[in-house]
Amino acid sequence: MIESLLVANRGEIARRIIRTAKRLGVRAIAVHSEADADLPFVAEADEAVCVGPANPAQSYRNVEAILDAAKSTGAQAIHPGYGFLSENADFARTVESSGLVWVGPGADAIAAMGDKINARNLMAAAGVPVAPGTTEPAADLA
Repeated sequence: MIESLLVANRGEIARRIIRTAKRLGVRAIAVHSEADADLPFVAEADEAVCVGPANPAQSYRNVEAILDAAKSTGAQAIHPGYGFLSENADFARTVESSGLVWVGPGADAIAAMGDKINARNLMAAAGVPVAPGTTEPAADLA
């Protein structure tokens, strides 16, 4: 079992992950933007690291800053929550190639499910019932 988990998200999402980690005896590490420093999820974590300014592209979506926070705190795993980097297959691969545990669907699953037509076709091929609809991208707006 992991001993430390970095939560790469904010707000209520981060609070739920932090609460669960602590209940499991796992050290919970929050990342936050400068604007979010005083929010409850930061105070509830065992440790917190500022990863940038208020703009999420410069903080919560900043892969380098998130990985630096994991390294500086000794985190063993990263949980992306949902939104932000949770649907980024490259981020999942980068986390794993950095020697950290990725808590979430595998990078291949993220990539496969990120394209809705591809996901629909994969499910239909696996025998999962899907609603009627197109199996190819629309060629144009008409």
